[in-house]
Amino acid sequence: MAALPTPTTDPGRTAGYGRVFAVPEFRAVFAAHALSLLGVVVSEIALSVLVYDLTGSPLLSALTFALGFLPYLIGGTLLAGVADRFPARRVLVVCDLLCAGCVALMTVTGTHVAVLLALRCGVAVVSPVFQGTRMATLADILGDGDLFVLGRSLLRIVSQSALLIGYGLGGLLLVVLAPRHALLVTVATFCLSALLLRCGTRPRPARAATGGALVRDGLSGARRVLADRRVRCLLLLFWAPAMFAVTPEALAAPYADDLAVGSAGLGLLMCALPVGTIAGELFAGARLRPAARERVALPLVCATLLPYLGFALRPGLAVSLLLLVVAGAGSAYTLGLDQWFVRAVPDELRGRAMTVLTAGLMTIQGAGMALAGVAAEFAGVTATVAGAGVLGTVSSLLLAREAVRTRPKGETGLTGM
Repeated sequence: MAALPTPTTDPGRTAGYGRVFAVPEFRAVFAAHALSLLGVVVSEIALSVLVYDLTGSPLLSALTFALGFLPYLIGGTLLAGVADRFPARRVLVVCDLLCAGCVALMTVTGTHVAVLLALRCGVAVVSPVFQGTRMATLADILGDGDLFVLGRSLLRIVSQSALLIGYGLGGLLLVVLAPRHALLVTVATFCLSALLLRCGTRPRPARAATGGALVRDGLSGARRVLADRRVRCLLLLFWAPAMFAVTPEALAAPYADDLAVGSAGLGLLMCALPVGTIAGELFAGARLRPAARERVALPLVCATLLPYLGFALRPGLAVSLLLLVVAGAGSAYTLGLDQWFVRAVPDELRGRAMTVLTAGLMTIQGAGMALAGVAAEFAGVTATVAGAGVLGTVSSLLLAREAVRTRPKGETGLTGM
């Protein structure tokens, strides 16, 4: 068996994404990730249009997007044990094929709307298991040092890029294809992703030879993950800022209406955060050394939502876009958190921990969007965004202090808080 990449990196060595792409298995995982993301984005648009065509209901059409968030909590807790008790490659391939099967059933003419929504839930339940297993597999492929951090960063960059490119591509597809035919594109991307993972990654044994009921094992693993004070703090550092960060995206439509900037302005507002996130991740990954990324993690997590306070001044479109880009760039703190998290989690719990992280992140973002809508009904859009900046910054400061208290001896990047 070929040796894995060195899990630790010389703190003085300059970071660079090229080293990650030099690992053949990562190239397969990266390509599979891009394909499956493309399929998910296309399916979200096509299914939303299909449901609206069948029902004429804006509520049911919007529900197809909401159902992409809500079942994450179910899959991420009840099925978390799958990530560790079965070989990772098998789990990834089976998850891709299950998702392809659910989407294929959506293309059948005459499928009832309730069935379409149930199939959408099925994809969402499988997704956290797939993503958690893939994250744990990255540590097997790249080690648990700097290469892992850069690999995770690249996958996040692809995810953010999908928001910029995927929805436009999905819209173009629907110009030339009926929604059910567009869904066939998603079936193809899931199948190609499964093929890449099957042929491009090596078989590895299960991390934990656990027995007993799967649901009980998943719940037990989640409890073990959350019982560790250090791991729990890092999870909350991932989740809490994300909950407040989604507020401008959730309120982009009414904010664009307040500014009277039309659909073009709405598109720019929706793109600003992802653009900032991509820029911040690329800079931190390509220009900062591993030790520097850890040193700036806590200052960045405490500052990333401060630009939202500027919305209290009711800025115009140009200033609003600048504030969102700067806030997005601050999310580069995740590179440092990734390193601490993979160090803190025992190997036999890694799959379950990564699944809990993914499920919690998606669930908390969905909750954040809903709460932002409720708050905006009473306080208005700009006050809600500014309030999210205040609450998110306070939460981040409290969690940063806890991160300092729980730091292992010798870990960098946790001083001065």
